Amino acid sequence: MTTSPDPDAVRIGTFEREQCVKALGDHFAEGRLETDEYEQRVTAALGAQTKAELAPLFADLPEPHPPVLRPPGPPPVPAYGQFPQPVYGYTPAARGLSDKSKLTTGLLQILLPFGIGRFYSGHVGIGLAQLLVVLVTCGAGVLWPIIDGIVILANGGYDAQGRRLLD
Repeated sequence: MTTSPDPDAVRIGTFEREQCVKALGDHFAEGRLETDEYEQRVTAALGAQTKAELAPLFADLPEPHPPVLRPPGPPPVPAYGQFPQPVYGYTPAARGLSDKSKLTTGLLQILLPFGIGRFYSGHVGIGLAQLLVVLVTCGAGVLWPIIDGIVILANGGYDAQGRRLLD
């Protein structure tokens, strides 16, 4: 059984030290630190090797603190379009995408022009309307589902929950 090390004992890098120096500079600019105290804290920040060595430098200062000293928050939820490639660990629904395919929806609309693609994507109402128009017009209304399929293939579409169809 392995135990994870104390987060405060993990070594920090140059980036984290520079974040601390920037935050100390902000406090110095606000007049919270005297020149000598600022120089002492910057020297200590640049010489720090762990997060635990940085925390006392900000113990008596209000925000802003450097990001390295903030507690970790929940992982961010990716916004739509943030991950153009498949991202491991995130389902399409977690990325704001449908589990239905744009290609499948469009091809079903074109090859089976009775609203089948709309049924597939969850739009039962539009699918029924297209089916009824095709049946009532004795096949003359088949143009609507075909055009709808072409538009879906060209521009994409949404499923019944409002999520973008997968490309």
